[in-house]
Amino acid sequence: MKEERCERCELIVGQGCYCPTNGAAPRVERPASPIRREWRGFPADTILISPAGCAHLPGACDHPYEELVKAPGWGWIPDPPPGLWDRLGSTYPAVATAGNTARQAVRRCRSCQTAVS
Repeated sequence: MKEERCERCELIVGQGCYCPTNGAAPRVERPASPIRREWRGFPADTILISPAGCAHLPGACDHPYEELVKAPGWGWIPDPPPGLWDRLGSTYPAVATAGNTARQAVRRCRSCQTAVS
């Protein structure tokens, strides 16, 4: 059975996703946010690439948590070239160099983008 991921938060529906299907605010309280907490397995400038092709930064949002980010579901770029985060998009995808190296990020997480702006 294929895991269904939420398009909004990218977590597995029924297993961590608290987003209602109508786009309203979450109905239930989320666990304490790990925003800006230290990730042990990934340096802060690592670009994490979700199965949905969305780029995240470790600890910059509460969508992924460190225990979720692992191959084969996720890919990452542990030492990205300068400016890659700002350039990445559908016309300039970021290709994972570790984890699942078939992953490509074609968009940035809005929460992570806000955190680094």
